[in-house]
Order: sequence, then structure tokens, then C-alpha cells
Amino acid sequence: MTFFQAIIIAIVEGLTEFLPVSSTGHMIIVSSLLGISKDEFTKLFEVVIQLGAILAVVVLYWKKFFVFDKNRMNFYLKLIVAVIPALILGYLFGDKIDTLLESPMTVGVSLFVGGIILLFVDNWFQQPTIDTDEKINIFAALRIGFFQCIALIPGVSRSAASIIGGMQQKLTRNVAAEFSFFLAVPTMAAATGYKLLKGRELLMAHPENLKLLLVGNIVAFVVAMLAIKFFIDSLKKHGFKIWGYYRIVVGLAIIIALLMGYKLEL
Repeated sequence: MTFFQAIIIAIVEGLTEFLPVSSTGHMIIVSSLLGISKDEFTKLFEVVIQLGAILAVVVLYWKKFFVFDKNRMNFYLKLIVAVIPALILGYLFGDKIDTLLESPMTVGVSLFVGGIILLFVDNWFQQPTIDTDEKINIFAALRIGFFQCIALIPGVSRSAASIIGGMQQKLTRNVAAEFSFFLAVPTMAAATGYKLLKGRELLMAHPENLKLLLVGNIVAFVVAMLAIKFFIDSLKKHGFKIWGYYRIVVGLAIIIALLMGYKLEL
């Protein structure tokens, strides 16, 4: 992987991590188009640059994480409870998930089906009652965590799954989106930490790869800061339909390309 390729992948991560379009699916597609070999470092890189993206959430919402008051411990508890299902299922089915990551058709179908769902989400949940994250109870947080687990399937957006889960629990669109951002912090921190632990020998053997990781995280951080602000504004004005159409187009393009014999090396 070259520095140019690392920057492109990091831009894709920063742009798509918090949008309901599947960052994993997009990184897989772009990596293939750039001709990046799917070696162990590339797989590690695509996970570890999530650190930059989650740092953007921490910076933008720093008061939620660092200003301590009577509600702060309850906030942390809800995030811990919500992340548990993904940690357990990710650990138990890690090998099967890795196998699905090698299936471009899975990515295409997931993008297409998810797009159709997003076209109707705004009509499904029209009477929200929870307009601040303080009103989310522990059981609602746990249910949102189970929705997030759907995103273990490549092409299913973690952001979309958890936001829909939040709306199903009577959260407003904005509160569901923000809780999804907050939930990304422990979820992706755990995934990144686990990947770094497994890949520590690879990094020690090739220390030059640390420079790529540093650059990738910086780029992902900056781009994610902009993407989060853009998404919140877009959600207020347009809802989810625009993202549904986008997913349908991308998903169809992948499916058609595969059926025509084009090879996506994942």
C-alpha cells in the first residue's frame, strides 16, 4: 500500500463511517478499484483507521464524554450495555464474518436491500417520544445494541442499523443519530484494539507501516469531522431517502458488474 492509496482509503473511511452507507463496503470496493492487495496489513489498516474517525466523535461531543455530572455515569453505562451484543457476536462469529468480507455479492446485496429499507424508514417511525439521550433507558440502549449487530454483515451500515434501532425505540432522528455516533466509540475502539493486538507482530516486523497508519488516522479524523456535521444537517432537512437511493445505485452497480463477470478482489 502506498501513501496515496492510504490517503484515499482514509478519506473513504472518514466520509462513510457515520453515514448510513457502509464504510466497510466502500473501503472494500475502493481498495479493489485501486488494486490494493488484500494482505494482512491492508486488512489491519482498514480497521485501525477507525480510531481517527471515532476521535472525531469524541472531539465534537467532548462534553458528553468529559464533563462529569450526575448523568455522566449513566451515559457511560448505557454505552457499555449497548456495545455488549456486538462484542459477543463479533467474537463468536469472527471467522464467519471474515468469510463474508471476501464476498463482493454480499456487499452488493446488502447495500441494495439496505437502500430499499432507508426509503421507508422515515414513514415507519413518525411519533418519537425521546428527544434527548438522557431519556434513553438501559433496556432501550441494549435493544439498539442488538440492532447494531446486523452491521456485522458486510455492506450493512453500522450507522444505519443503530440509528434505525434508535428510531424503533422512539428516539427522534437526531438523537438516534447522535447515540449511534456515541456507540461507535466503544464499538470501534474495541474492534481496533483487538486488531492491533492480533497484528502487533506484523507492525513490529515492518515499522514503516506505522507511518501509513498515522497518516490514515489523521486523514480519517479530519474528514469524519466534516462528514458528521454534514450528515446531521442532511438528516434534519432530507431524512434518509437520499441515502437510500444512493445505496440502491451503488448496490445495483456492484451486482450487475459481478453478473457481467467483472472481478472484485476482496
